[in-house]
Amino acid sequence: MSPSSKSETFLEVDGFEVRISHPDKVVFREPGLTKLDLAQYYIAVAEGALRGAGDRPMVLKRYVKGLSQEPFFQKRVPREHPSFIDTATLHYARGTSAEETVVRDAAGLAWVSNLGCLDLNPHAVRAEDLDHPDELRVDLDPMPGVDWSQIVDVAFIAREVLDDHGLVGWPKTSGSRGLHILVRIAPKWDFAAVRLAAETLAREVENRAPGLASAHWWKEERGESVFVDFNQNAKDRTVASAYSVRALPDARVSTPLDWGEVRSRRPEEFTVPTVLRRFAERGDAHAGIDEAVGSLDALLALADRLGPAEKPPRSGDGDGRRVSTMPLIEIARTKTKPEAVAALEQWKTEHADAAARLHPADELVDGMRGSSSLWYRVRINLQHVPEAERPEQGPLLADYDPWA
Repeated sequence: MSPSSKSETFLEVDGFEVRISHPDKVVFREPGLTKLDLAQYYIAVAEGALRGAGDRPMVLKRYVKGLSQEPFFQKRVPREHPSFIDTATLHYARGTSAEETVVRDAAGLAWVSNLGCLDLNPHAVRAEDLDHPDELRVDLDPMPGVDWSQIVDVAFIAREVLDDHGLVGWPKTSGSRGLHILVRIAPKWDFAAVRLAAETLAREVENRAPGLASAHWWKEERGESVFVDFNQNAKDRTVASAYSVRALPDARVSTPLDWGEVRSRRPEEFTVPTVLRRFAERGDAHAGIDEAVGSLDALLALADRLGPAEKPPRSGDGDGRRVSTMPLIEIARTKTKPEAVAALEQWKTEHADAAARLHPADELVDGMRGSSSLWYRVRINLQHVPEAERPEQGPLLADYDPWA
């Protein structure tokens, strides 16, 4: 490392020079981690981080204004990028394309970290074959009111389903509230087949654990369950990969586990400082994942036996919109999550009697993908409020337009 000025530092990484701008800028105040600390973290865990994100096109999720501001999503690689950054051009169903960043080495990890990318968001394909995923992703996403023990129970049921169909699951904390299970597969199937296999897995987990797990795509229909999010296997989706630092005040990390740890460990244990120590002491818990490549044949055969998943009814006015089976009202659309939470609290104050009857899973605050950033939709499911006492749909308390 050699200083150049007060506002930049250069790291020597595997023969490459990586510029870190504003190295002393504090990103995580609670543990006191700077931009330089984060770049050095990714260099230290590069073997594991590259096993999860290396050689894959990735979306750059950039927190250029710090944790207090919403990130923006950058699909296209910056025009001025160093020679050690590779690229791959992805084509999307809506007819657009993007030349995306591909990281191959530790220098690349440090470089994207310097851009403000706290977490790594790779696609499920390798740059050498963009049409055939080599990873099936099981995202266990708990609804409000669900505790860790229920997530763990569902994880072991998912493992059982994978085992029964000849696949090996590798668990990791999401870095937030849930768990991910990664499955290496042969790159023989297209995105539609992989998504069908993931949906079939989700339906089978729900069949084996009714009430605990849900394969219902529509959030208001899940209750207090763990959603097995199969749509993370769609072509345009990315997830935070192993060793990603998440935008939480304690600098929590999405951390690979072995199955013997899943019941005893908790997500909050894994932060940048603790993961650095863990990685130095034991290496990567997913070190064998690339040797455990499986086939989707058995899951796709199960899909044939189960038949098509039930689809929700559509409105009769010709617009093709889905009709919810639940009594939903929308109360706000906001630019940021704090604004969304504030709108929810305002509505609950104004409708205290109805609010008192809500269950945790009835309060629906959803992050929605806009053109380049998230926005938030706030809805209330009034299913637990007697029909005669349900507030009507009124004007939105906030009406942010993400497309304006």
